[in-house]
Amino acid sequence: MIDDFDLGNPLVCKGIVGDGCGGGRIFFIKDETLYAHDPLSKESRILLQGIKKAQKISKSACVITIECEDENIKFNLSAMSAG
Repeated sequence: MIDDFDLGNPLVCKGIVGDGCGGGRIFFIKDETLYAHDPLSKESRILLQGIKKAQKISKSACVITIECEDENIKFNLSAMSAG
């Protein structure tokens, strides 16, 4: 899908190894969809769809925070759900 990730892009973040779920993976939003990309297998997996007006994503431990124009979404990687 995407082979060259711009880590300076606010819609891309990298999981730190040892920081909980998803360490070493790259998380990104494209076309209103949150993906997890595994650089070893080169495969991307859809995590969440229907994200409107995303402006920035960040990751801390097992939670990906998606800052949107109208709301903030917290996606829990261990539960694989938004809440």
